Amino acid sequence: MPIIILLILAALVATFGFWDTVQGILGAIGVVILLIALFAALLAAIGVLLWRRAKRRFSNR
Repeated sequence: MPIIILLILAALVATFGFWDTVQGILGAIGVVILLIALFAALLAAIGVLLWRRAKRRFSNR
């Protein structure tokens, strides 16, 4: 498996050049990090909404 990844990287470097390949890889990593942050923010927002709803429901008793 790592040999295939090295061959793909070698083909990318040969096609686009080293710095464009590095830029593309770093951009892909950045997109993954941003998606994880977006998912975490979405979970936090849902958690806050559920917490407020439960707090309201149990405080009325």
